[in-house]
Amino acid sequence: MIEIEHLTKRFGSTLAVDDISFTVRPGLVTGFLGPNGAGKSTTMRMVLGLDRPTGGTAHVNGRSFVDLPSPARAVGAMLDAGQVHPRRTAQAHLTALAETIGEGRVRVQQVLDLVGLTDQARRRAGTFSLGMRQRLGIAAALIGDPGIIVLDEPMNGLDPDGIIWVRSLLRRLADEGRTVFVSSHLMGEMAQTAGHLVVVGRGRLVADVPTDRLLSDHASVVRVRGPEPTRLARVLADAGGTVEPAGDSALHVTDLDPAQIARLTLDHRLEVHELVTERRSLEDAFLELTHDATDYRADHTTERTVTP
Repeated sequence: MIEIEHLTKRFGSTLAVDDISFTVRPGLVTGFLGPNGAGKSTTMRMVLGLDRPTGGTAHVNGRSFVDLPSPARAVGAMLDAGQVHPRRTAQAHLTALAETIGEGRVRVQQVLDLVGLTDQARRRAGTFSLGMRQRLGIAAALIGDPGIIVLDEPMNGLDPDGIIWVRSLLRRLADEGRTVFVSSHLMGEMAQTAGHLVVVGRGRLVADVPTDRLLSDHASVVRVRGPEPTRLARVLADAGGTVEPAGDSALHVTDLDPAQIARLTLDHRLEVHELVTERRSLEDAFLELTHDATDYRADHTTERTVTP
């Protein structure tokens, strides 16, 4: 189990992590989401004892990582798959790690088989593709057969088969009772992989919630379009709806279901050309949650061509 309480980290005048608290429990995959610069990697580094907190605590099985009697057996981590000497083979890299913690060649072969690198074991890591380096990083994280796994963006660079493999692996590790803590920008995969989500933005905790609850809370929006959008918006808002422009004289409406909207338009003699429920994805829910906690945001409403 990972327990984070009032964790804070400053780098000079920059507040990277701002008094966050949450628990990563065994038996399920916990996804760690947030925009770039939200504090995800810094939080993971503090969990692993690589950065010292300015305030608060990050405990692993009730202790600071540095106080664990055998850290590599308790926690397996991959924060950067590129941290491998390029002239070392995959087998040599894993063997060195295994010998450090008292494991033998049998365990090296097991993790090579597990991540699908057996046939590439004698290739130098510098010749690996990004996806192969990710597999090697995951193998290194699992070398000590840890009860807690911490992975930062493990699906980057993987092809569709590789992504499905990672999804299955993470679920299997969680089903074995392990604590699995994974950051990712692939929202579709997190929706299918993680049973619980922790969302941060600008260093602050935005959400700490089961995945299915987050999806149900942001499950759908009704798109309604007619020739009098201003009047339509006023009628729907007066009835308790949350109304936002959706372009092309359309409105996105929440807090009212399609039957209620249809009845209101009929009662107020409003002409409607479109009335449809749009299912929202985890990406939609994420963007809504982090809308005010994103440092770098592009304008999604228009496309511009920039001429140098």
